[in-house]
Amino acid sequence: MKERDVCETPCVDNEKTIRVKQQLENGHKIPDVTKLFKALSDETRMKIAYSLTLENELCVCDVANIVGATTATASHHLRHLKNLGLAKYRKEGKLVYYSLDDDHVKQLIHIAVAHQEEVAGRE
Repeated sequence: MKERDVCETPCVDNEKTIRVKQQLENGHKIPDVTKLFKALSDETRMKIAYSLTLENELCVCDVANIVGATTATASHHLRHLKNLGLAKYRKEGKLVYYSLDDDHVKQLIHIAVAHQEEVAGRE
């Protein structure tokens, strides 16, 4: 017989649900966080972001070479990460260098990769 992964009898902990709903309504930036995860759900952008955890800074040409894309495509993805506050850039002459915005972004990516490696190890 197949195990059911739903409650077999309805029950609601009103105190918990009210507390959580209030937290969700009190200024938490869930829509902004959703945008962040959507950006990282693209495989190329995730490769770029992970690459930027391995090297503190990469020029657009390096990123394009790493992910096997044109510089225009790499630049588009990097700009998207920048617009979401995940990456920042600096210009040096004719070169543009990107890095992750801060340690929170690096931690988030490292945690996601570590989690996936752990899940793969269980399979």
